[in-house]
Amino acid sequence: MSGPLSGRTAFITGATGAIAEACALQLARDGARLALMARRADALTQVAARIREQATGAEVHELCGDALDEAAVAGALQHAHDIAGRLDIAYATVGGGAFKPLIEHTAQDLRDAFETNVVATFHVIRHAAPLMRPGGSIVCLSSGSAQLTFRHLAAYHVAKAGLEGLVRMAADELGPSGLRVNAIRPGLTRSGATQAMFDGGAADAFLPEYPLGRLGEADDMAGAVRFLAGDESAWITGQCIAVDGGNLLRRSPDLAPLPVANPQYQGRT
Repeated sequence: MSGPLSGRTAFITGATGAIAEACALQLARDGARLALMARRADALTQVAARIREQATGAEVHELCGDALDEAAVAGALQHAHDIAGRLDIAYATVGGGAFKPLIEHTAQDLRDAFETNVVATFHVIRHAAPLMRPGGSIVCLSSGSAQLTFRHLAAYHVAKAGLEGLVRMAADELGPSGLRVNAIRPGLTRSGATQAMFDGGAADAFLPEYPLGRLGEADDMAGAVRFLAGDESAWITGQCIAVDGGNLLRRSPDLAPLPVANPQYQGRT
């Protein structure tokens, strides 16, 4: 396909997620060839088919593997590079964390969140950078929760804050090689993981904290990722850009106040 990203190769982890798919489609529409990685082969095939249908002529390669498996990530990145002898864009989207009160978190919950959000992203940065030429762009998926505390999302909050530290450190060290590292911070965005909140009405509690008066859609993220992936952001690195309808101007909603009268919490608050 022709376009401003024509000839470039983009690698994306967690490619079956709604945000990842929307961003991949935007990159394909602008001419990038895609190497998509995800754990579930059937879902990955469906995503690739939808992208090919909506971006006629798109070149889409499916790479089944787990983003927490360093060897799998390294192999997938090498495969992506070898498709056309170049790797220009790497987008790390894998993340997540337990939803429960801080005092109910275990040390393993924190380890799991760190692995899922920080280590999985580190694998991409670590193994993509040596394959990229000057001008290459690495984009990471953070969250507004990295900045705003969100009750009962402690492990996720801490892990995303760690991810943003990784972004800044990687941008500093890789800058002399001509590589850029940035992230986006989505606000609450409709996806497979959040659809139940939208369907059940819980998402409505977020609206007063969003100055633009609506919640996010996956397509809202695509433009920001496309900007960070392309030449338009050639002098931007180490940044975590909020794509959140203005949520960082306010606060997180309190969806789960601790029931302090419950004996379970006596002496712990």
